[in-house]
Amino acid sequence: MGDEPIPISALQHYVYCPRQCALIHVEGVWEENLFTLRGRRAHEGVDVPEGMVREGVRVEYALPLFSERLGLVGRADVVEFHGGAPYPVEHKVGPRRARLADEVQLCAQALCLEEMLGVEVPRGALFYRASRRRREVRFTPELRALVERTAVEVRALLESARLPPPVHDARCRDCSLVDACMPHLAAWSLEELH
Repeated sequence: MGDEPIPISALQHYVYCPRQCALIHVEGVWEENLFTLRGRRAHEGVDVPEGMVREGVRVEYALPLFSERLGLVGRADVVEFHGGAPYPVEHKVGPRRARLADEVQLCAQALCLEEMLGVEVPRGALFYRASRRRREVRFTPELRALVERTAVEVRALLESARLPPPVHDARCRDCSLVDACMPHLAAWSLEELH
């Protein structure tokens, strides 16, 4: 891995579940389920690089992002420019709910924009297609620090090429990689110990 940039999406995967991150970004495992199919369909509308002006606001779709400082690369679903200030908007398909993993992904996009454009990006939004509503996220010092720590941890995970042990909790229910991950084996081995 070395100096290769880390996909911003890997940070989201890692915060959600380090094993999921390793399965995707180390092992190259990807499985579709209802949630990933919905996500892919939802992103098709914003994954075409183009710009436009809507109600006096410049809007860029599929904007390439990078941060040399953090070693990140990715693409923003949408970046609105309000008076020249960038405002990233990440599209999500599920119901409107707070997920730290999504906030880390959005904040990583903001840190890339700050480095690329030399301006402060204090907040952005998560847009939930199910409700057609946004939830604004402020990029606090704590969230920014978490993004930086996560980038370091993801790089270490990718360089080690080791698969973290499975967990068996509520996250597994919605994960498309549940069959490849086999979290039930972790539950069985714990039961055997008792």
